[in-house]
Amino acid sequence: MKASIQSLAVAGILACLSPLAGAEAINVPAPDFTLESRSGENLRLEDHRGEVVMLNFWASWCGPCRQEMPLMDELYSQYKDLGFTILAVNVDENREEAHRFLDKVPVNYPILYDPESSVSELYEVQAMPTTVMIDRDGNARYLHYGYQPGYEDEYEQQIRELVRE
Repeated sequence: MKASIQSLAVAGILACLSPLAGAEAINVPAPDFTLESRSGENLRLEDHRGEVVMLNFWASWCGPCRQEMPLMDELYSQYKDLGFTILAVNVDENREEAHRFLDKVPVNYPILYDPESSVSELYEVQAMPTTVMIDRDGNARYLHYGYQPGYEDEYEQQIRELVRE
């Protein structure tokens, strides 16, 4: 597991140094975790093996997250029946801040809470939002730091590729 975390960190550093800072193609095992969801149940990444997972780290204070999340909701609606899901991990220490955000920017995909940032640290998250595309075998395949308009097109391309595998 340590090697995969180091590989994610190296890929993250490369993504931050890239002049286009879009996606970095990687292929390392995605570290497993369990977090409480908005519905109150615990969700485990490993339980989504066999699905393509868009793991997205976000915060209520993040302006780009406000832009990105409704676009992700459209992707979720479009591809969920093809074995695709989104796990959106909120990193706010105070859950109420996330709830206020979600009242203004409602989404239909699962929201998870990481108030101690343990999973964020596991994934070496250095920017908000950070998105990791995980294939059906549990491998992190693409890493995105930040969001700019147009990234959703890249997300869709990657989702299509991964659901076909």
